[in-house]
Amino acid sequence: MNAGRLVTRGAIYLVVLLFVVGQILPLAWALLASFKSPADLAQNPSYALPVEVYLGNYVRVLTDSNLPLYFLNSTIVAVLTIGITVALGAPAAFAIEKLSWKRGHAVMAYFLVGIMIPIFVALLPMFQAYNTVGLRNTFWAVVIPQVGFNLPICIYLYGGFMRYVPNSLLEAAQLDGAGPWRVFRSLIFPLARNTTITVITFNFIFVWNEFVFANTFLTNDALKTLPVGLNDFVGTYGARDWGATFAAIVISLLPTLILYFFLNKQVIEGMAAGAVRG
Repeated sequence: MNAGRLVTRGAIYLVVLLFVVGQILPLAWALLASFKSPADLAQNPSYALPVEVYLGNYVRVLTDSNLPLYFLNSTIVAVLTIGITVALGAPAAFAIEKLSWKRGHAVMAYFLVGIMIPIFVALLPMFQAYNTVGLRNTFWAVVIPQVGFNLPICIYLYGGFMRYVPNSLLEAAQLDGAGPWRVFRSLIFPLARNTTITVITFNFIFVWNEFVFANTFLTNDALKTLPVGLNDFVGTYGARDWGATFAAIVISLLPTLILYFFLNKQVIEGMAAGAVRG
């Protein structure tokens, strides 16, 4: 019995180890390659350590390319998208879960259906609509669809937390004269701090790496985001500056890695918030 348990545990550890290695290996490869000179990249295997630390790739990326502009554009899109998603999703979840009305669960089901809609189905209608109203080649052309596609999971996460907030808390606040908006703003939303961090983290990863909407709706070079801007390192006849490309990839990954490393505990707590009983 003990031997079987040890074998099972060892198999689980092996699978987890393989998964971790599979996740870390591409990041380590890109990081090492970003510090290699063009000659080092051409002459030595891609998995080899740099012959010497070469910072020229980062210098070219930051001074000879539009990457800082693309970084700023991605930041603007991420802030607008996440801000609007939280501003709409949290009150919607509160209304569905805590304001007793007959159609609440039907509305929640309606929002959850949005998770099953593929992004590509909406590209052509949105492209035509944006051309008609003049939104193409604006940040809103990227922000609006991402808010729409991110809202269902946002409402679901907030709803999972608010479902188990004791109604006695709301009743006590209402007895003190607080209306629904005051209860949400002063009581419920502050309690949902970990859920808010979870929503921000998940949405940031999606928005920061989003390529389809930005590549479809933003043709103006001044509005490109990071994933689309990485194509700038393709040179004459399709030759790619691999050193600069790897350096750009590392820079673009930093915000996501930093956000997750600092907030991973709150993310886990936010995902488990629905298991808390009042």
